[in-house]
Amino acid sequence: MDRLSIYLILVTGPTLVGTFVIVILSLGLGTAPWLIGAAGLGLLLTYPAAYAVSKYIKRRDPEWDHRRERRASERHVAGLR
Repeated sequence: MDRLSIYLILVTGPTLVGTFVIVILSLGLGTAPWLIGAAGLGLLLTYPAAYAVSKYIKRRDPEWDHRRERRASERHVAGLR
């Protein structure tokens, strides 16, 4: 888990849920079980999608250096904040 993927959850969550709900409504299946299923599927896929986008962004960024990234526990041991 990285911080970028946590921020991307705020974007991918509503996008996926909204897309699935709109697809269900446009197919004429606007009953409660279909809408709840679409919303649940969107919520279920939110974090994997955010994580995949985060990895894609980091792979394509020439300034990103994965060796500089430290976990919070490592920063605490090193005396950094």
